[in-house]
Amino acid sequence: MDIKKIVNSLVKKHKTRNPFEIVKGMNVILVPVPLEGVRGFYQYFQRNNIIYIDDSLPEHEQILVCAHELGHMLLHKKANALFMDTYTGFNTTKYEMEADLFAMELLVPDEIFLEYQEFTTDQIARALGYNEELIKLRLK
Repeated sequence: MDIKKIVNSLVKKHKTRNPFEIVKGMNVILVPVPLEGVRGFYQYFQRNNIIYIDDSLPEHEQILVCAHELGHMLLHKKANALFMDTYTGFNTTKYEMEADLFAMELLVPDEIFLEYQEFTTDQIARALGYNEELIKLRLK
């Protein structure tokens, strides 16, 4: 699965990197709701794509959560990570990493990385609020 291609196609089709605009254009049901213990989650229910986001989060965090959950929707549509985490011993780390990478691809255009070529991946990670492993994956 090529996350970069998926993101580029999505951005081209919707003419935006704003995940809220993209989910609106895809007729995704967006539910801002008070959540406890999670910042958001994705659910596929009765042929509907639903993204829940903790409405108490600051706007910039809601954008990141929306992008992350959009990643789950497009990459792991029928995988119920909440169920797997809660009721099984299945390791969902791979799904979470892929959704984080999707969010970073969507929210951080290539130009940003080109502009900061002289910085280490650790410095870029701290500046963008992502972990260094994701930055290394993004720069591959």
